[in-house]
Amino acid sequence: MSDRIAGVQFITAADASLPEFSKRFGFQEEKCVFDGKGSVTMKTYEFGKADSDIVLIQPVDDHDLEGIENEFAAIVSSCDLDFRLIAVRIDDWNNDLSPWEAPAVFGKESFGSGASEMLGRLLGLCDDGSKIYYIGGYSLAGLFALWAAYQTDVFKGVAAASPSVWFPGFAEYMKKNEIRTDTVYLSLGDREEKARNPVMATVGDRIREAHVLLKDRGLNCILEWNEGNHFKDPDLRTAKAFAWVLSSRSDSDFG
Repeated sequence: MSDRIAGVQFITAADASLPEFSKRFGFQEEKCVFDGKGSVTMKTYEFGKADSDIVLIQPVDDHDLEGIENEFAAIVSSCDLDFRLIAVRIDDWNNDLSPWEAPAVFGKESFGSGASEMLGRLLGLCDDGSKIYYIGGYSLAGLFALWAAYQTDVFKGVAAASPSVWFPGFAEYMKKNEIRTDTVYLSLGDREEKARNPVMATVGDRIREAHVLLKDRGLNCILEWNEGNHFKDPDLRTAKAFAWVLSSRSDSDFG
Protein backbone atom coordinates (compact mmCIF):
# COMPACT_ATOMS: atom_id res chain seq x y z
CA MET A 1 0.00 0.00 0.00
CA SER A 2 1.39 3.44 -0.98
CA ASP A 3 0.30 7.00 -0.40
CA ARG A 4 0.82 9.67 -3.05
CA ILE A 5 1.04 13.25 -1.89
CA ALA A 6 1.82 16.21 -4.13
CA GLY A 7 3.81 14.05 -6.51
CA VAL A 8 5.65 12.10 -3.80
CA GLN A 9 5.16 8.37 -3.69
CA PHE A 10 5.58 7.40 -0.07
CA ILE A 11 6.44 3.76 0.54
CA THR A 12 5.05 2.37 3.78
CA ALA A 13 6.36 -0.59 5.73
CA ALA A 14 3.72 -2.79 4.11
CA ASP A 15 5.21 -2.21 0.65
CA ALA A 16 8.59 -3.76 1.24
CA SER A 17 10.92 -4.84 3.98
CA LEU A 18 13.11 -1.91 4.98
CA PRO A 19 16.84 -2.68 4.94
CA GLU A 20 19.01 -2.35 8.04
CA PHE A 21 20.74 0.89 7.17
CA SER A 22 22.62 1.37 10.43
CA LYS A 23 25.34 -1.12 9.57
CA ARG A 24 25.87 0.30 6.08
CA PHE A 25 25.06 3.98 6.31
CA GLY A 26 24.44 5.13 9.88
CA PHE A 27 26.92 5.99 12.58
CA GLN A 28 26.93 7.54 16.02
CA GLU A 29 29.19 10.44 16.86
CA GLU A 30 29.93 12.91 19.64
CA LYS A 31 30.01 16.35 18.02
CA CYS A 32 31.62 19.41 19.56
CA VAL A 33 29.95 22.61 18.35
CA PHE A 34 30.17 26.28 19.30
CA ASP A 35 26.79 27.71 20.27
CA GLY A 36 27.78 31.33 20.83
CA LYS A 37 28.59 30.80 24.50
CA GLY A 38 31.20 28.09 24.25
CA SER A 39 31.86 24.60 22.99
CA VAL A 40 29.28 21.93 23.78
CA THR A 41 29.11 18.25 22.93
CA MET A 42 26.05 16.66 21.34
CA LYS A 43 25.37 13.03 20.54
CA THR A 44 24.31 12.61 16.91
CA TYR A 45 23.21 9.68 14.77
CA GLU A 46 23.95 10.26 11.11
CA PHE A 47 22.62 8.55 8.01
CA GLY A 48 23.06 9.02 4.30
CA LYS A 49 25.70 10.64 2.15
CA ALA A 50 28.23 12.43 4.37
CA ASP A 51 29.17 15.04 1.74
CA SER A 52 25.61 15.70 0.52
CA ASP A 53 24.55 19.30 -0.08
CA ILE A 54 21.21 18.51 1.57
CA VAL A 55 21.18 18.13 5.36
CA LEU A 56 18.16 17.21 7.49
CA ILE A 57 18.32 18.16 11.18
CA GLN A 58 16.05 16.27 13.59
CA PRO A 59 15.92 16.45 17.41
CA VAL A 60 15.14 12.97 18.77
CA ASP A 61 14.58 11.07 22.01
CA ASP A 62 15.07 7.38 22.76
CA HIS A 63 11.66 6.47 21.33
CA ASP A 64 12.47 8.25 18.04
CA LEU A 65 15.81 6.45 17.86
CA GLU A 66 14.03 3.09 17.94
CA GLY A 67 12.53 3.91 14.55
CA ILE A 68 15.19 6.17 13.04
CA GLU A 69 16.49 3.51 10.64
CA ASN A 70 12.97 2.88 9.34
CA GLU A 71 12.48 6.62 8.98
CA PHE A 72 15.68 7.06 6.98
CA ALA A 73 14.88 4.10 4.76
CA ALA A 74 11.38 5.43 4.09
CA ILE A 75 12.72 8.85 3.07
CA VAL A 76 15.21 7.17 0.72
CA SER A 77 12.36 5.15 -0.80
CA SER A 78 10.27 8.27 -1.30
CA CYS A 79 12.62 10.65 -3.09
CA ASP A 80 15.50 10.51 -5.56
CA LEU A 81 17.75 12.99 -3.76
CA ASP A 82 20.95 12.29 -1.89
CA PHE A 83 20.80 13.70 1.61
CA ARG A 84 22.33 13.47 5.06
CA LEU A 85 20.11 13.00 8.11
CA ILE A 86 21.55 14.18 11.43
CA ALA A 87 19.46 13.01 14.38
CA VAL A 88 20.44 14.87 17.54
CA ARG A 89 19.78 13.19 20.89
CA ILE A 90 17.87 15.50 23.27
CA ASP A 91 18.54 14.85 26.95
CA ASP A 92 15.82 17.01 28.53
CA TRP A 93 12.87 16.91 26.14
CA ASN A 94 10.47 19.21 28.01
CA ASN A 95 13.12 21.83 28.66
CA ASP A 96 15.40 21.75 25.63
CA LEU A 97 12.59 21.93 23.05
CA SER A 98 10.25 24.39 24.84
CA PRO A 99 10.35 28.00 23.62
CA TRP A 100 9.14 29.35 26.96
CA GLU A 101 8.10 28.11 30.36
CA ALA A 102 4.64 26.56 30.71
CA PRO A 103 2.89 24.50 33.37
CA ALA A 104 2.66 20.73 33.12
CA VAL A 105 -0.01 19.56 30.68
CA PHE A 106 0.30 15.84 31.36
CA GLY A 107 2.02 14.28 34.34
CA LYS A 108 3.92 16.51 36.73
CA GLU A 109 6.79 17.73 34.56
CA SER A 110 6.44 21.37 33.51
CA PHE A 111 8.02 22.91 30.41
CA GLY A 112 11.24 24.90 30.56
CA SER A 113 12.62 27.51 28.20
CA GLY A 114 15.68 25.84 26.75
CA ALA A 115 14.77 26.06 23.06
CA SER A 116 16.93 29.11 22.36
CA GLU A 117 20.01 27.41 23.76
CA MET A 118 19.25 24.19 21.88
CA LEU A 119 18.73 26.08 18.63
CA GLY A 120 22.12 27.71 19.08
CA ARG A 121 23.68 24.27 19.36
CA LEU A 122 21.87 22.92 16.31
CA LEU A 123 22.91 25.93 14.26
CA GLY A 124 26.47 24.89 15.02
CA LEU A 125 25.75 21.91 12.75
CA CYS A 126 24.55 24.22 9.98
CA ASP A 127 27.61 26.41 9.41
CA ASP A 128 28.47 25.36 5.86
CA GLY A 129 27.03 28.03 3.58
CA SER A 130 27.27 25.75 0.56
CA LYS A 131 24.70 23.31 1.98
CA ILE A 132 20.90 23.41 2.21
CA TYR A 133 19.42 22.72 5.63
CA TYR A 134 15.99 21.50 6.68
CA ILE A 135 14.62 20.92 10.16
CA GLY A 136 11.90 18.59 11.32
CA GLY A 137 10.67 16.37 14.07
CA TYR A 138 7.81 14.64 15.78
CA SER A 139 5.59 15.87 18.62
CA LEU A 140 7.38 18.53 20.71
CA ALA A 141 10.31 18.32 18.28
CA GLY A 142 7.88 19.25 15.52
CA LEU A 143 6.79 22.31 17.51
CA PHE A 144 10.45 23.19 18.08
CA ALA A 145 11.10 22.94 14.32
CA LEU A 146 8.26 25.37 13.62
CA TRP A 147 9.46 27.77 16.31
CA ALA A 148 13.05 27.56 15.03
CA ALA A 149 11.93 28.78 11.61
CA TYR A 150 10.65 31.96 13.27
CA GLN A 151 14.11 32.59 14.74
CA THR A 152 16.36 32.03 11.73
CA ASP A 153 16.29 31.78 7.94
CA VAL A 154 18.89 28.98 7.89
CA PHE A 155 16.26 26.30 7.31
CA LYS A 156 14.75 26.16 3.83
CA GLY A 157 11.83 24.03 4.98
CA VAL A 158 10.12 22.61 8.07
CA ALA A 159 8.85 19.03 8.43
CA ALA A 160 6.53 19.15 11.46
CA ALA A 161 4.87 15.77 12.02
CA SER A 162 2.13 15.79 14.67
CA PRO A 163 3.64 18.94 16.21
CA SER A 164 2.54 19.94 19.73
CA VAL A 165 0.78 23.11 18.55
CA TRP A 166 -1.44 22.84 21.62
CA PHE A 167 1.56 24.30 23.49
CA PRO A 168 0.33 27.25 25.61
CA GLY A 169 0.74 30.55 23.78
CA PHE A 170 2.10 29.15 20.53
CA ALA A 171 -0.96 29.94 18.39
CA GLU A 172 -0.76 33.57 19.47
CA TYR A 173 2.99 33.59 18.81
CA MET A 174 2.43 32.46 15.21
CA LYS A 175 -0.12 35.22 14.64
CA LYS A 176 2.18 37.96 15.93
CA ASN A 177 5.40 36.89 14.20
CA GLU A 178 6.63 36.12 10.69
CA ILE A 179 8.10 32.75 9.84
CA ARG A 180 11.41 32.85 7.98
CA THR A 181 10.99 29.91 5.64
CA ASP A 182 8.59 29.38 2.77
CA THR A 183 7.87 25.63 2.92
CA VAL A 184 6.12 23.90 5.84
CA TYR A 185 4.64 20.43 6.17
CA LEU A 186 2.08 19.85 8.94
CA SER A 187 0.36 16.62 9.89
CA LEU A 188 -1.82 15.18 12.61
CA GLY A 189 -3.36 11.83 13.45
CA ASP A 190 -7.12 11.86 12.98
CA ARG A 191 -7.65 10.72 16.58
CA GLU A 192 -5.24 13.12 18.27
CA GLU A 193 -7.86 15.79 18.91
CA LYS A 194 -9.97 13.19 20.70
CA ALA A 195 -7.50 13.11 23.61
CA ARG A 196 -9.00 13.19 27.09
CA ASN A 197 -6.58 15.89 28.17
CA PRO A 198 -8.41 19.21 27.52
CA VAL A 199 -5.26 21.10 26.51
CA MET A 200 -4.02 18.43 24.14
CA ALA A 201 -7.50 18.03 22.68
CA THR A 202 -7.18 21.54 21.21
CA VAL A 203 -4.46 20.30 18.84
CA GLY A 204 -6.89 19.79 15.94
CA ASP A 205 -8.21 23.35 16.03
CA ARG A 206 -4.71 24.77 16.54
CA ILE A 207 -3.18 22.93 13.58
CA ARG A 208 -6.05 23.89 11.28
CA GLU A 209 -5.53 27.52 12.30
CA ALA A 210 -1.78 27.23 11.73
CA HIS A 211 -2.31 25.79 8.26
CA VAL A 212 -4.70 28.57 7.24
CA LEU A 213 -2.40 31.22 8.70
CA LEU A 214 0.67 30.00 6.85
CA LYS A 215 -1.22 29.57 3.58
CA ASP A 216 -2.66 33.08 3.88
CA ARG A 217 0.87 34.41 4.32
CA GLY A 218 1.91 32.85 1.03
CA LEU A 219 3.78 29.78 2.20
CA ASN A 220 3.90 26.46 0.43
CA CYS A 221 2.17 24.56 3.22
CA ILE A 222 0.19 21.34 3.46
CA LEU A 223 -1.79 19.82 6.31
CA GLU A 224 -2.09 16.05 6.08
CA TRP A 225 -4.26 13.85 8.27
CA ASN A 226 -2.90 10.42 9.17
CA GLU A 227 -4.86 7.52 10.62
CA GLY A 228 -4.63 6.89 14.32
CA ASN A 229 -3.62 8.58 17.54
CA HIS A 230 -0.42 10.41 18.42
CA PHE A 231 1.59 7.25 18.97
CA LYS A 232 0.95 5.47 15.66
CA ASP A 233 3.90 5.19 13.23
CA PRO A 234 5.88 8.27 14.28
CA ASP A 235 8.87 7.13 12.21
CA LEU A 236 6.86 6.81 9.01
CA ARG A 237 4.94 10.04 9.65
CA THR A 238 8.21 11.93 10.11
CA ALA A 239 9.64 10.33 6.98
CA LYS A 240 6.59 11.42 5.03
CA ALA A 241 7.05 14.97 6.32
CA PHE A 242 10.69 15.20 5.23
CA ALA A 243 9.96 13.54 1.86
CA TRP A 244 7.23 16.08 1.07
CA VAL A 245 9.42 19.04 1.98
CA LEU A 246 12.31 17.73 -0.10
CA SER A 247 10.04 17.12 -3.09
CA SER A 248 8.39 20.53 -2.75
CA ARG A 249 11.74 22.32 -2.63
CA SER A 250 13.50 20.24 -5.26
CA ASP A 251 12.82 22.49 -8.25
CA SER A 252 13.95 25.71 -6.59
CA ASP A 253 16.79 24.41 -4.42
CA PHE A 254 18.29 21.62 -6.48
CA GLY A 255 17.72 22.78 -10.05
